[in-house]
Amino acid sequence: MLIVVTGGSGSGKSAYAEEQVMAFGERQRVYVATMFPFDEESHKRIERHRRMRAHKKFETLECYTGLARVKLSGTIQAYSAQEEHCPGNRRKTEKPVVLLECLSNLTANEMFQEGGAGENTVEAVLRGVLSLEEQAFALVVVTNEIFSEAALYEGDTRRYQNYLGKINQELARRADRAVEVVYGIPVKLKKDSERLCRLEALGGRRDEEILGEL
Repeated sequence: MLIVVTGGSGSGKSAYAEEQVMAFGERQRVYVATMFPFDEESHKRIERHRRMRAHKKFETLECYTGLARVKLSGTIQAYSAQEEHCPGNRRKTEKPVVLLECLSNLTANEMFQEGGAGENTVEAVLRGVLSLEEQAFALVVVTNEIFSEAALYEGDTRRYQNYLGKINQELARRADRAVEVVYGIPVKLKKDSERLCRLEALGGRRDEEILGEL
């Protein structure tokens, strides 16, 4: 299950993406952070996002490159151990809901960091996202709207735009829901899939029950 959320800087897309995760009920929540803290501003943004996630029970994984190598089994096992003795616990073996934020940082990291994918960035990012989707009950992906500026760019900046554009297009095509957040208002870019509508209605139930009805 894949939900894609885009929007410009300060649009409210992060808050909306977290709302989408919370809508799936009391499941394990995993936040995959891709922003590399290379300067004071990035440290401030990371701290702001952590405050936004406070009290929402997210487990955070840092991943700057090589998203396809991320395995959620470790976080699920840790969550299982934590919840094992909780009265009435029945979710310890279920897949988590994952929030990946964001594709624009991940794309830049793969392009420019040592050991990144370089010219194979598009393939590497898409492969990583699909791997996460397979491991998750639902995956919410945040990306950025950077294509509305009138300025013309060249060189690496233009190549970055091309790569991110290709990634966004492919994920939007595959997504069960694709939304652009404008001034805090979500605008749907395509009709929700029937699968997502059924899944949201069943979100608080066990995986085996849900799979029998999808």
